Amino acid sequence: MSVSVLSLTRPLGSISGLLQVVSLLGLVLLLLKAVQLYLHRQWLLRALQEFPSPPSHWLFGHYQEFHVGQELQQFQKWIEKFPCAFLRWLWGSKVNVIVYDPDYMKVILGRSDPKNYDVYRLLAPWIGHGLLLLNGKTWSQHRRMLTPAFHSDILKPYVEIMSDSVRVMLDRWEELISQDSHLEIFEHVSVMTLDIIMKCAFSQQGSVQRDRSCQSYLLAIQEVKNLFYSRKMNFFYQNDIIYWLTPEGRRNHQACQVAHQHTDQVIKLRKSHLQEQEELEKVGRKKHLDFLDILLFARMKDGSPLSDKDLRAEVDTFMFEGHDTTASGLSWILYALAAYPEHQERCRKEVQSLLGDGASITWDHLNQMPYTTMCIKEALRLYPPVPQVSRKLNKPITFPDGRSLPKGVIATLFIYGLHHNPKVWPNPEVFDPSRFALGSDPHSHAFLPFSAGSRNCIGKQFAMNELKVAVALTLLRFELVADSSRVPIPIPEIVLKSKNGIHLQLRKLL
Repeated sequence: MSVSVLSLTRPLGSISGLLQVVSLLGLVLLLLKAVQLYLHRQWLLRALQEFPSPPSHWLFGHYQEFHVGQELQQFQKWIEKFPCAFLRWLWGSKVNVIVYDPDYMKVILGRSDPKNYDVYRLLAPWIGHGLLLLNGKTWSQHRRMLTPAFHSDILKPYVEIMSDSVRVMLDRWEELISQDSHLEIFEHVSVMTLDIIMKCAFSQQGSVQRDRSCQSYLLAIQEVKNLFYSRKMNFFYQNDIIYWLTPEGRRNHQACQVAHQHTDQVIKLRKSHLQEQEELEKVGRKKHLDFLDILLFARMKDGSPLSDKDLRAEVDTFMFEGHDTTASGLSWILYALAAYPEHQERCRKEVQSLLGDGASITWDHLNQMPYTTMCIKEALRLYPPVPQVSRKLNKPITFPDGRSLPKGVIATLFIYGLHHNPKVWPNPEVFDPSRFALGSDPHSHAFLPFSAGSRNCIGKQFAMNELKVAVALTLLRFELVADSSRVPIPIPEIVLKSKNGIHLQLRKLL
């Protein structure tokens, strides 16, 4: 018996000893990691000492300073207190330099720093590595490849398509206000802008607005966007393995699958159509190539076509950027015109004098509505569709005032803050279209609704045309009145949204 007991206790003792060694190693690694984070934080405090910030907790940073739905208000207080930029500590040694000065913006956007992949990577499961997430030479090649899709000769025929889609939305509004004149507009606008993208960029037949065939896609991307913002604010969700094991991670995966199925179907239908029409060989002689045509017939430097993965990434990216940002911009523009009826009426008179009954709107009309364009720009200043973008500095940077940032720091270009900076725009909360009157001379980087530099929005002209068409046709049909009981609360998600929706009262014009 004693021999048997001894033989059993030896392996048990060996296992116990092994566990003790593993535990000790784990503790040592944990301590080393803690020391590493502490030393990195101390280095950051020294390197960023020229940039002030409100007091922060050593572990939780400024987390307790921000409440859901009140982020922009808190930022605004700090913008008024700290010139040019301030530090926002997220947690531990994680910090962003929040920039909202035009001179600072010009320096950063004039460089080729990559986007902050720590944040943008959270979008990758949805939109893949297309133009929004790519960096370096691959980004440059894709940018050159896609630029022809936004030439003026390509954009001109789109005006009629845009007009048709807008009118479908306005017809729907007429039906709805016969029952109740109050309407939450963002969802309607979002479906309409998707309809335009599907027709212009992907040669989609039929109407998304009428058959609602893309309803599941819209619901899926709304889910992905909500989950992105939730994940961005959660320390534990930054780890992919942990996140994908959570209920939110699984919901994100399911929503991405729905979005990808929609995209794959769009690509499949377009390929099939081109083959049926025997256009594969003659496409190079076509006068009109849409966005998807260019992708399908693009060639990399080695002569190979884009892979299916790259194709889907670019289509997903443009579907998102081409409809969601425009939907945000247009919804806020209509709200601003409703909130300032005197400017709305002046725009309406300008449009009426140009279009009469609005039977048709053409490419040439778009540059003949100066006051309406001024109001659109002023609304985009107050409510920029993309409130911020981020860059990771790939080398040190020095600003005009002499302050510097080291390599590796994350700089958040806070476009909303720039547009509301009282040192850049006097009385920034006042809606004043004269800021954009002919002859006004704002700083070249004071107004950045489409960013600037080499990575500015490739679809800027497409979006502005769409906004002008939609605003003009809406003002011909309806008087817009703000709902004083439901004033929208801006929140900075991927695009600028309203926490409580954008509610308007619509009155049909006789």
